[in-house]
Amino acid sequence: MKSVSSSDPSAIPPRFAPKPAWLKVRAPGGETYGRLKETFRALDLHTVCEEARCPNVGECWSEGTATVMLLGDTCTRGCRFCAVTTGDPRGAVDVREPEHVARAIAKLELQYVVLTMVDRDDLLDGGASHVARTVSRLKELRPDILVETLLGDFGGHLDYVDTTVDAKADVWAHNIEVVKRLQRAIRDVRCSYERSLAVLRRAKERAPTRITKSSVMVGIGETDDEVLETLGDLRAAGVDLVTLGQYLRPTPKHAKVDRYVDPSTFERFRDEANRMGFLYVASGPLVRSSYKAAEVFVRGVLRPADPAAHLATRLEDAKARAAAQLAPAKDLLPATSLVRKPEAR
Repeated sequence: MKSVSSSDPSAIPPRFAPKPAWLKVRAPGGETYGRLKETFRALDLHTVCEEARCPNVGECWSEGTATVMLLGDTCTRGCRFCAVTTGDPRGAVDVREPEHVARAIAKLELQYVVLTMVDRDDLLDGGASHVARTVSRLKELRPDILVETLLGDFGGHLDYVDTTVDAKADVWAHNIEVVKRLQRAIRDVRCSYERSLAVLRRAKERAPTRITKSSVMVGIGETDDEVLETLGDLRAAGVDLVTLGQYLRPTPKHAKVDRYVDPSTFERFRDEANRMGFLYVASGPLVRSSYKAAEVFVRGVLRPADPAAHLATRLEDAKARAAAQLAPAKDLLPATSLVRKPEAR
């Protein structure tokens, strides 16, 4: 494979250059999208799909997949590719969140949910127990939902990794983000290539049958050969599923786009990764870490004879189970009672 380097001036797009045609998508819409958006607001759930302006939100929601963020909206780390607010939450945690989020998601017409988190270096366990409680409660309420946890590195504390793995999400994910050479330039100084591989390896060792997953951004300064090296390292760490997508600059303050990787190169990345033995590879300009996660799981793990029909059946089942959760239950407090309302003055 030809190696493309950021040292080639012709490969670097001008600051105000229009994006290639393959990065343009239609605005999300449709009945399912509108219904889910309205429900998310009513249940006070905020999705990464919307806040990160993911180009695939319409596709994913129509397939019954969404990504919800836990532990607030302030991250203790400041990576140069991420638009999430950086700061010090000073240990603030809403202890009601695991119950509220589990109840809220249980009422949604979802067959697959990704629970992600901001890094919380200010917490003793990095938020591991909080995530684990959310997963466990959601599984109690809706055992049919496939749950993926997309988590941080917990400062390299492997016992905290164990806590989240033991909650028995269907997929345990952690993103390595960029190739080894770019870690210091792009990720927060508290992150590292070796640590990311270590937590992924630990998750697989802790539960060998659990599916592990990671993601790589391209177009941020790497070469093609470095991408292949990263894929090889992820596979050696036991990662089962991998996604590759084009980096897009959130604001002028973030790292510049080094190049727009063409679709044919993404196809070569996919082919090479498949040869390495990954269960499934999603590789394309618009692919994100949680891209069509339900389809990735079904095609890569369940592997039914007719994936499309299987997804449709799962979605119909999810709708029925969500409707059942909307019925009043005498043994459960309503989710609204778990949210503190402002006092009248």
